[in-house]
Amino acid sequence: MRIPLIALLGICLLLPFALSQTQSALESDAKGWMDLFADRTMKDWIRGPLWAAGKLRAGSLDEPSPWKMDPATGILLCEGDKVGHEWMRYAKELGDCLYHVEWRFTKMDGEPAYNAGVFVRTSSDGNVWHQAQATMAGGFLFGAFPVNGVSQRFNLRQSMSENRIKPAGEWNIYEIRAVGKVITLWINGAVTSEFKDCETLRGYIGLEAEGYRVEYRNVQMKSLP
Repeated sequence: MRIPLIALLGICLLLPFALSQTQSALESDAKGWMDLFADRTMKDWIRGPLWAAGKLRAGSLDEPSPWKMDPATGILLCEGDKVGHEWMRYAKELGDCLYHVEWRFTKMDGEPAYNAGVFVRTSSDGNVWHQAQATMAGGFLFGAFPVNGVSQRFNLRQSMSENRIKPAGEWNIYEIRAVGKVITLWINGAVTSEFKDCETLRGYIGLEAEGYRVEYRNVQMKSLP
């Protein structure tokens, strides 16, 4: 059977990407994981504001929550409207762990600057934070932590290996591995970002809302010895 030249060229172009794919840690070894959405009441999750430069950026938490859990599908939706900057954090503080999250934006007309994220090793008040950014421009690690009493920022966008984010409307898989001082971000088949100087060895994991309609599902955690 003859294969058209254009088809062969397409296969050659796709082959390096296919070879770069690796399984997620959840797929590789399903033992020891805890489904953090198993309880559809979300009783182990806490809604809270996030801070930036010492100023509260969220609206009043007295307003109705934008977060809605669908008990049938296990999908947590943040409606996005009337949301400033807030998060849902898991109630238990964690040390070394693996964190698996699947998320997608609701597709909107035009070219909106979709924005959300996944937190790890973050303080309960959000002043110390390490985030896997979720935008159409790619996924990378950035955050803020205290150095001699002063908040210091880091941003690994420029060193992101590649943009593996799928278009709005499609599901993405993030896995964050935090061991000792190293935090690694795996997205849709490959590691894209790694932070090697994390001084915060314990903290909270969480899901960010920043004004866009976003869904989260299959949120799982595995503690590491």
